[in-house]
This record gives sequence, C-alpha cells and structure tokens, in this order.
Amino acid sequence: MSGNNIITCYECGNQFAADEVEFFNGFHMCRSCLARTTVICEECGERIWESDSIDGRFCERCFDENYVHCTNCGCIISQNDAYYTDDDEEYHDCPYCHNCYEHLDTCIHDYYYKPEAVFYGKGKRYFGVELEVDDGGEDSENAEAILDIANSTGEDRMYIKHDGSLDNGFEMVTHPMTLDYHMNQMPWQDIMRKAIRRRYSSHQAGTCGLHVHISRKALGDTYEDQETTIAKILYFYEKFWDEILRFSRRTEHQVAQWCKRYGGGISSPKETLEHAKNTQLGRYMAVNLENYNTIEMRIFRGTLKYNTFIATLQFIDEICNVALLLSDAEIQKLTWLDFVKRVPSERKELISYLKERQLYVNEPVAITEEV
Repeated sequence: MSGNNIITCYECGNQFAADEVEFFNGFHMCRSCLARTTVICEECGERIWESDSIDGRFCERCFDENYVHCTNCGCIISQNDAYYTDDDEEYHDCPYCHNCYEHLDTCIHDYYYKPEAVFYGKGKRYFGVELEVDDGGEDSENAEAILDIANSTGEDRMYIKHDGSLDNGFEMVTHPMTLDYHMNQMPWQDIMRKAIRRRYSSHQAGTCGLHVHISRKALGDTYEDQETTIAKILYFYEKFWDEILRFSRRTEHQVAQWCKRYGGGISSPKETLEHAKNTQLGRYMAVNLENYNTIEMRIFRGTLKYNTFIATLQFIDEICNVALLLSDAEIQKLTWLDFVKRVPSERKELISYLKERQLYVNEPVAITEEV
C-alpha cells in the first residue's frame, strides 16, 4: 500500500486504508484489533480498553455506581437487586444474587471462605486437600451428613464450600494434615461411602478435581531452599508430563481448562522455575504457585475411590521426597523407572494404582471402576 490515506494500526502494525481504521484513545486501530482489545460499556456506552473493563461489560465508574459481584457465585448483579444477610456478623455486608441468597447456608460456605488453618498430625509436611463432588446437589443436609463423619471427633477437620465450576455439588476442604493423619486418622473411607450413598460422584462427573496444597515450610528451611525444591518439582512435572497426565486421569480438555502445563522446556530446574514465574498464567496451572504459604498440585481428577485418593497423596509425597533429596544433576538423570523403583513397598495403594495405570513394571492387575 502507498499513499497519504494509508494508516498503520497501533496494535498489530499492519497498514490499512483510512476508512478501515478507527481512532480510539489517541491511537489508530484496525477494526479487528479494536474489537479484540476494547469493549463498549453496557451502562454508559463508552468504549474502553477491555483490560480496564469489569468482566468485559462495564467501565469501572459505572460498575462502582450501579453493580456488585455476588459473594457466592461471582455473577454481576445490580445494586438494587442485591440481597444481604445480617444472620452472620462476618458476612452481613456481603451482597448475594437471589439464587445464592435463597440457598445461603452456613454449612456450605461461599467460595472465598478461608478459616484460620488448624494443623493435624506430627511432622513438617502437611497436605491440605480440596476434593470436589458433583451431581448430588449443593444440599446442606448432604453436606452436614458428610461433615458429621469428617468432624466426628469434635475437631474442625473439614469444611465445605460452594464452587461455581460444579454443576450440582460442592467442594470438601480439609485443614492441613500430614500424610499419616490422612491415612490413619481422617475417616476418608466413611466420607466417600457417605458421598456415594448420597448420589455424588467425582471422577465420573467430569467436572471435579482433587487439589492438594503442600506447605512451603515442608520444602526447605529458608525461602531460597524452598525455591530450589519447587524448581525441582516443576522440572519433574515437565520431564514426566506424559506419565503424570496418565496418573491424573485428566483429559486434555480438562487440563487446558483447569490445570495447564507451563511448558518451555526442561533444560534445568532453575530455568523451569524462571519460565513458570515469567509466564504469569495465574492459578489454573498443574502446579499453582500463586499462594503465599503453599504450592498447589491441581492436575489430579477428583475421585471417590479410596485407593486412588490415598495413592495420589502418596504420589505427591514421593515427588516431594525426590525434589528434596536429589540434587539438580541427579534429578536431571532420573528416569521414570528409577522413580517408581524408589517407592517403598509399604505404599501399597500407590504401587497398586501405578500398576492399574500401567505406570509400573508389573504383571496385569484387576482394575475397579472410578467413582
């Protein structure tokens, strides 16, 4: 193109005829870039940068003057249509949409509920579990039945939260517990039986995840030591991504939506960590680094099958062991066979599950259905 009526798009750098370009906020932009990077405020009709908008719908001024987010599900509601409760002092100033207000129950907390952590078990490595269940209803009676089992000792070991990613269920969340406590003190088998009897599913629902938070203090005495261990955990994920994906039972679509891979190569643990931090992709990653006190392993699909659940916690524990005990050079030389050979024979649940998923040097084993 040539001539005085040719204009370069500020965003994409391509050249266009003058009548194919719009002038916005001091910049000339082609219509495609304009549509991609800007939105029209639904309230006042002003065009704004999409990055400056509230949920791609409103300018900040109009939102602040007229709208709020529902405390529970996060949807946008008019201030005139918001509901408030004064039953709970902690949440009396929180707005709710009509549907969430109608189903508001202190037994099922809102998504942002986070009590002060209580630690169970003796040790340094604590796992906080988030297990999602679906299809049985976001029902307070069902939630209370499960909590009666989980907290039967009178201790507050588990709480239940709303989760907008589920169709008709909720998220069961434990306080931090050692692996030994999860296996020998927490009544997971009874919890899962009760959930199944109440018509919940997890793996089969297709919407559920099993997320495990690991205390950063368990990964090193200093911040630098913790970062070194985390770098090796991320490197392990990159190096054995195919095996971990098979272990997780996730589909490629689920991974892309809820627990993406950082990628970027596996030249060294340090470079893997640097790449992960530079991507700034948020918390929906296979290993979420966004929390201050924990890292979160999000890749595992939900399950109400006890052996699979315990095997997952044991697998995470073994990954931590490798990251803590092996040097960078040693973990770079590690093969998957080397890793599974390190698994102690007493971890029967993990070995059995590795065989089920054909991730172990093994003879064929009988496989029971996931729930």
